Amino acid sequence: MTKKSSKKSGSSLRAGRASKARVGRTAPRKDPKGGLTNAGRRYFAEKEGSHLKPGVKGAADTPEKLKRKGSFLRRHFAKPRGPMLDARGNPTRLALSAHAWGEPVPKTAAAAARLAAKGARLLERYAKAKSTASSRGLRGR
Repeated sequence: MTKKSSKKSGSSLRAGRASKARVGRTAPRKDPKGGLTNAGRRYFAEKEGSHLKPGVKGAADTPEKLKRKGSFLRRHFAKPRGPMLDARGNPTRLALSAHAWGEPVPKTAAAAARLAAKGARLLERYAKAKSTASSRGLRGR
């Protein structure tokens, strides 16, 4: 019987570690450009039962899109929960969330306030569209 050598060469050791690291790893949940990835939305659906949708990137041309985008912009940028830039001058996750919704990444409080104002305008358009739709429904009866 021959003994097996317990020493591994450096390259095979590194390959072994790399393969072990990949085994348990899943797809990233946070998109580096802002927002969640599809895998992140699936994760929260399984874990918490939530039904998260991706951000409205294009024009908010339906009442549902107006409401979702307007609510998001008002909720996150009217009274921001943190700074827009970190100590190195890079955008924070809060600022990058605007990019996930198709908006420019705010770098100052004034830029965040402009996004909040846009959200308010979208919500006003939503309210107007909702009221005209409901009045049309009453006239048709």
